[in-house]
Amino acid sequence: MIWWAVLGAGVACYLLKLAGLSVPARVLEHPVVERIADLIPVALLAALVAVQVFASGPALVLDARAVGLGAAILLLMARAPFLVVVFGAALVAALVRLV
Repeated sequence: MIWWAVLGAGVACYLLKLAGLSVPARVLEHPVVERIADLIPVALLAALVAVQVFASGPALVLDARAVGLGAAILLLMARAPFLVVVFGAALVAALVRLV
């Protein structure tokens, strides 16, 4: 039974991709469409980060992950390199959990 769901999801994803490829180029060159296409990945990434940081099952929580996110934001504002941001946020979250 589960294989039918997997195959159905695969076909649905393929058809969705095909639908996106069949959109005429003149529609995609419209400034509003270009702006929305640029902002959708940012919004999806922000939503994923928010869910991973502030959710624990069905509950909302404030813990060391939120402090680590705050540290990452401060490091990004200071224009730190990406690896420094990642390791700095992880270090701050680990220190908060240690305390």
